Amino acid sequence: MTRVSDVRHVLVLPDRDAAEEVAEALGERFGVDEEPRLVRDALAGEDDAEDAQWLVVLRDEPGRLDPAELNEFVAEWDGWREEP
Repeated sequence: MTRVSDVRHVLVLPDRDAAEEVAEALGERFGVDEEPRLVRDALAGEDDAEDAQWLVVLRDEPGRLDPAELNEFVAEWDGWREEP
């Protein structure tokens, strides 16, 4: 029986522009084939779009992406990798 791991990385960014840039740069820097998913994450109790963070959700089933490298990468846009 083959077991498939569904590894996901969630990168948290301060705004949509940064999230879009990160999503595009992931392919260039890490050779990511699958399009990452962008998700708006409003802070609890906040309705104002200015107070929203953006998430870049990236599947990594082979588990080939190094979490520390992703954290350094996303820090270039004042973001971070969410720990599972």
